[in-house]
Parts: sequence; C-alpha cells; structure tokens
Amino acid sequence: MRALVYLGPGSAALQDRPDAQLLNGDDVVVEVVGTGVCGTDRKILLGRFPARPGVVLGHESVGVVRAAGPQVRAVAVGDRVVVNPTLYCGWCVPCRRGATNFCRHKTGTEVGVDRDGTYAERVTLPERFVVPVPAGLSFRAAVLIEPLACVLNNVGAAAVSFDDTVVVLGAGPIGMLTALVAARQARRVVVAEQDGYRLGLAREQFAHVVDVAGADAAEAVLKASDGERPSLVFDTTGVGLDAALRLVDDGGRIVVMGFDDAYAVPLHPLKLTNRGISLIGAGDYRADIFPVAVDLAAELCRPGSADGGVPFLERLVTHEFPLERYEDAFAALGGLVRRAPGTGGGDPGGRTDAAGPDGGERVPGPPPGYGALKVVIRSHAGPVGADGWPVGA
Repeated sequence: MRALVYLGPGSAALQDRPDAQLLNGDDVVVEVVGTGVCGTDRKILLGRFPARPGVVLGHESVGVVRAAGPQVRAVAVGDRVVVNPTLYCGWCVPCRRGATNFCRHKTGTEVGVDRDGTYAERVTLPERFVVPVPAGLSFRAAVLIEPLACVLNNVGAAAVSFDDTVVVLGAGPIGMLTALVAARQARRVVVAEQDGYRLGLAREQFAHVVDVAGADAAEAVLKASDGERPSLVFDTTGVGLDAALRLVDDGGRIVVMGFDDAYAVPLHPLKLTNRGISLIGAGDYRADIFPVAVDLAAELCRPGSADGGVPFLERLVTHEFPLERYEDAFAALGGLVRRAPGTGGGDPGGRTDAAGPDGGERVPGPPPGYGALKVVIRSHAGPVGADGWPVGA
C-alpha cells in the first residue's frame, strides 16, 4: 500500500509499505478515506515536534472497516469509523485514574508520531481505538472529530463559565473550534489572528475578531476591547504565551494548547503569584472525552443547526488533496518553513525565515500566508457521494 513516510526534519516521501493486516484478535483494518492535516504534522516536518524517522505520518483520520479480528464486537466490516489516535495501555497508574492521555507506556503507540499513522491507504488498530461514525454525519464533519476532542479537553480544563471573557489566539482549525465551544458557555469570545484568509473565515462565524497582523497581539486585542482584559486566554498557536501573559487579567487563566518544541519564553513565577494567574496545560484528551466529541459533532451537524445550509464543521474543511499530492496539501498551509529561534510559528507578529532546499541557511521574510483552513489528504482514490464518503460505504 502507499503511505507517506517521515524521513527526518524537512523530508517525507510516498513509499510502498506492507499492507495493513490483522495481528491480534481485537484488531481491525481500516481503509482510510481521509486524514486532516494537523499543525503537529507540519511541526514534525519542520523539526519542531519529535517523531520517529521511518514512521507513517497522520492521525486525524476517518475510514471504513475492511477486516475485523474474531474478538471484535463494537464494529463490523463496512462500518464508517473515526480513529482515536491517543492510544493507552489501560493498566498504568494514570490510566487507572482516568488520565489515559498521560499513559506511561506511550513509547511506540503515538499514531503518526512513533507508530504508523494514517496518511496511508489502510491502517491496523485495536478495536477500542476506532469509534463508529453516527449515521448521516458527513465525511468532512467526521474528520474534525479528533481535533474537536482536543478542544473539549482544553476548554473543560479551563472551567469556562458564563461570566468569562475569552480571547482565542489563532484562527486555525483548533482556534476556530475552541472559539465555537467556548462561546457555548462564555459571556464573550474574541478571536485574534494575523492571516488575512483566516481572518475572513473567522469573521463569518464570530462577532468579535481582531486583526493582529503587523502588531503586538496583546496590545491589538486590548485596543479593540477598550482596555478590558480577558479572564481567560487560549493560545492555540503554540507560540503565544508571552502575549497571553501580558494580555490576561489579574486572577485569570491561560490555557496553552499549541505544540511547538522550538518555542520558549522567560517566565517569572512571582508575576504569576502576585497577579493570581493560572497556567493550564491539559494535553490532548482522555478516552472518555472522545465519544463526547463524536456526539457533539453529530449535534452540530443536525438538520437546522447550520447557517446557510452548511454545518460549521464542514465549512472548516476548505481543501482536499489526494495522497500523491501531499506536497500541495502542506503548501496550502503556508508551506514548510523554518523560523529563526524565538520568533515563533504562526504567532501574531512573528517573523518567518524560509529554509533553503536542504534545510540550511534561513532567509528572513514575511510570515507565510495561508490559503486554507482545514486541509484533508484523501487516501481513498475512488468515487465519493455527496456526503464525501466512498460510494457504497
């Protein structure tokens, strides 16, 4: 089968790999229909998030069950499913207390990081890590279930309440989903973004959107809010903690969501103490949150819940590419660029340095523009119906 394999920072290639097959009695083989491009995938290729060279990338996946082991009970051949890529052992101390996202036996189990992922035609997974997709849920909505689970975990960790004023830094797919979920509970949600394309999409959905291009994000948001500081800031960029610390109100909370191993910021604990600021890192999601995300996706897409006839989740998927055009998929998200140390990645006001073809000398330039929101790489090459699923699935 064809699979997109990570070769090292800045390098990936389509390769022929042995076809997926049942290895254990509780295994299922999923024919991958498509996989959303996650910011983590880009950062792996940029060398800003660790992954094992030789691994098949991809984890935000939906597909159809094509084979099932004799012990499988929850799904059957032909079922549409969404992949839960956050594997866990179930018996270590964190798992036993419900914190499956902090399983102590993660080595070799992170789908698309150090275990083969879903930018491939098929994938093998234990039964408990594939969940049936509700009837009537389109392919484009279903592919957002996994990032929606991440958002639910982080918004839940923040304990959003009706009297919160929330700022979301970044209007990528995670930022848009965070704003959507937070807005169901908070008094007001403000979205801050520097990219013109994503600003336009955010303004179609949210009443309070701030353009921070060429400006200090904290100052721009405060100016737009007449100096009122938010009680809660979500940094979905992975590089906005400095801005969040300068922006949040005394006694407020900051949730750090984005992943960027190259980003660091000086932190003075006394400022947290004196101002009563809480820093929250919630990780991805526990096992019990994933089915909640499945149900919420179905609720958000039920008839009558969409503006203009297209549900919000479906509108987030703006581009789809076949597996062999993976380079075009990444190009739609600003391409694969490197940033100079300390400049951030996708953060408001950050400076971008484009890497040479060999990943060597960096040439200063403006931030890359996005031409897409959620990009999907389709592994299934056959005909699809109006709902995006393969004909007959």
